[in-house]
Amino acid sequence: MSLLPELARFNENVLSKYQIYNGIFMNLPYDNTSNTGVYLPLFHQVCKSGFEQGKNPTEIIDYFFKKFKDRPREKERIDTMFSFIQYIERQVVLFDAIEDAAFAIINNMEGIGTIRNLKATAFSSHKKEALKTHFKEFKIRPVLTAHPTQFYPGKVLGIITDLSEAVKVNDLSTIKRLLAQLGKTPFFKKIKPTPFDEAVSLVWYLENVFYKSIPEIYSYIQEHIFEGEELENEVINLGFWPGGDRDGNPFVTPEITLDVAEILRQTILKKYYEDVHLLKRKLTFKGVEEIIIRVEKRLYKHVKRSYKVVNFSQKILLKELYAIREILITEHHSLYLEELDYFIKKVKLFGFYFASLDLRQDSRVHYEAFTNMVKELHEKGDKIFPKNYLELSEKEQIEFLSTIKGSVNPEDFSDHMLVKTLASMQAIKTIQYRNGEKGCNRYIISNNQTALNVMQTYAMLRLSGFEEDLPVDVVPLFETVTDLQNAPEVMETLYRNKNYRNHITKRGNKQTIMLGFSDGTKDGGYLMANWSIFKAKEALTAISRKYDIKVLFFDGRGGPPARGGGKTHKFYASLGPTIEDQEVQLTIQGQTISSNFGTQDSCQFNIEQLLSSGITNEVFEPKPMSKAHTKLIEDLANKSYHAYKDFKNHPKFIPYLEKMSTLKYYAKTNIGSRPSKRSNSDTLDFSQLRAIPFVGSWSQLKQNVPGFFGVGTALESYEQSGEFDKVVDFYKSSDFFKTLVENSIMSITKSFFQLTAYMEQDEEFGDFWKLIYEEYSKSKRLLLKLSGHETLMENYPSGKASIKAREEIVLPLLTIQQYALKKIQELQKKENPNKRKIEVYEKMVTRSLFGNINASRNSA
Repeated sequence: MSLLPELARFNENVLSKYQIYNGIFMNLPYDNTSNTGVYLPLFHQVCKSGFEQGKNPTEIIDYFFKKFKDRPREKERIDTMFSFIQYIERQVVLFDAIEDAAFAIINNMEGIGTIRNLKATAFSSHKKEALKTHFKEFKIRPVLTAHPTQFYPGKVLGIITDLSEAVKVNDLSTIKRLLAQLGKTPFFKKIKPTPFDEAVSLVWYLENVFYKSIPEIYSYIQEHIFEGEELENEVINLGFWPGGDRDGNPFVTPEITLDVAEILRQTILKKYYEDVHLLKRKLTFKGVEEIIIRVEKRLYKHVKRSYKVVNFSQKILLKELYAIREILITEHHSLYLEELDYFIKKVKLFGFYFASLDLRQDSRVHYEAFTNMVKELHEKGDKIFPKNYLELSEKEQIEFLSTIKGSVNPEDFSDHMLVKTLASMQAIKTIQYRNGEKGCNRYIISNNQTALNVMQTYAMLRLSGFEEDLPVDVVPLFETVTDLQNAPEVMETLYRNKNYRNHITKRGNKQTIMLGFSDGTKDGGYLMANWSIFKAKEALTAISRKYDIKVLFFDGRGGPPARGGGKTHKFYASLGPTIEDQEVQLTIQGQTISSNFGTQDSCQFNIEQLLSSGITNEVFEPKPMSKAHTKLIEDLANKSYHAYKDFKNHPKFIPYLEKMSTLKYYAKTNIGSRPSKRSNSDTLDFSQLRAIPFVGSWSQLKQNVPGFFGVGTALESYEQSGEFDKVVDFYKSSDFFKTLVENSIMSITKSFFQLTAYMEQDEEFGDFWKLIYEEYSKSKRLLLKLSGHETLMENYPSGKASIKAREEIVLPLLTIQQYALKKIQELQKKENPNKRKIEVYEKMVTRSLFGNINASRNSA
């Protein structure tokens, strides 16, 4: 690794290379608008100086066309702006590729948070056995989701990969060809992807990145920590949501679920087939050649899609491989044993499923479907439910559902949602038969509010053709502040139910509980959401330990700090002994997949950070939070919550998002298959609004409200009372609080209020904009005071430099977006609005979203 400081390494290997290759890219002719590559740098400079002089986006664009284009007609102005958008989209891709290529140079692959560093620290602290003991049970489970914050088509991902490899070796000829290819490759999706399309896009990462990175990490643990001793625990499991997440997505059908499970199965068997084909060239010895040929033929046969009888499984494949292993050791001097063992590890890690497909649906949808099922069964004279079931109390219903028996056929019902719900549950059985139980064995209930929500799902699963032992984990997802507060009571009700408790026992005495950071922040603000989840985890750990149940927490995290993202691994390293930590499970969404796990280097580094954080918390035993600090953060969270709640209840809150942001344009981007809100209503109901477009819209405005609003107000109260030193002491002594602060600082770093400063003069929204800006200024000042820093993110120099470079690249894009939004508002106010012009500018806004989203890397 280079001895240069981190920032110097970034400047040399990213910024300098970007300037060189961007210069080449800007001179490649690929569009019909002449000299775009010449005009864009000029436009960028005009934008930069314009905002410094206090000009608004309209003034900046008018000045540019007046000075450099000799007052062109409107069509030429529009064509030029669309050409700028196309160029900037590709500049972002170029920067991504260069930064990916330099990942291992900028980041210390053997530094703090890596497995190598963890091993060295544990061994030198005489904690080798403690580390081994923990690795025997500890797991991480990154769950890939298709939530719509990523738009790169597969062909563009391929270009990024090839470009990164060419940049690593400075292959100028290949780089020029790839840049030319990039210029001519379309980005915009004319139609929405299907859930199956989304699954195929994410499978690309499974086969090209995770399939290589995970076995490398696992092998290092086994060979260097366990010193060759057999390690039964897989350590790393992968989860998968595309094709199984039905919450708010009517396009995820049972058929899609089965198709996605099959493509996962086919993909992993295809990878095995490729590896076996290579092994066959080496295992040419007597006794093993016929076995490896037999294995190759069986894999080839099962790669082909078929719903016929499955007579091949992970267990059968491993039996064949261990037979080969025995012969190699006893008869052939262990020749090529290392290569065979490495392949065996892959089969143990990925099975016949590659990644476990989760199913998810909203509790409100379940409640309605379940009620309709009871009613229709009563109408048919079926005896599964007593006639008075719907009149029973909630407690009585729970007790009955825990003992329910019988089976139902989805085709016997008329309610559409009920039919789909039951069919998706029956699909689990098919998937488990073909892919193995781990192929699909969790059903998540989002917006879970009561124990009855869990038991209704449990009962429907029991009625869906499973035998007495239900091979499925029922996972409640608690999201709002109120639901998080009620979660311990809900779980205690379930734990006290004899039959549900027996179900947990049969599932390894483990209960998975999911906690939603995205909707939590949307509901309660940044500090309250994170503190509420921390408290919920403590309370749920305590209640689970009371009933001798091992609770596993599954965090629904997004990309930005406002949705539980940011420096995620630091949270897990700071939790302490009051929170169960046998597994770290979290969703990986949108751009976070490509930015944190898009290459082998970044994937290995970030998986190791997660592994290390969870194990550090257990092996090195951080101290629990003191009573004084608990009282302090409780007060900070409450003060910030009241500030955020007042802000959210402001009469201009919803109108501002509707009229001044890009909120309504998210649905037009064709990034993802899922609608941007749960309901079909034309009016904006905040409770139905998805967290992604909500957080993403603030990001596009460069205001990032969900990542800081209320923080400044809470901190100011301690400054005014002369007790700010208490908060400083908390910051210095608590990694949990420090991580909260650093992530909020990241949100503020990515804000740029000069972009929307013109809104201060808006007749309708001027005061509301000032309210946001005042909280931003307050939060920025006090967070700097708290951290003891002169500038934002000064302790993360390369991260700060990366954000600055990306924000500069998209500055013209942001300017165009705000200009187009203003034009739309002006046109709509006219007595006879020109619909054609409005459509053009709406398309401009929609197109501008892409580059901004991908440049931020964790914007939504």
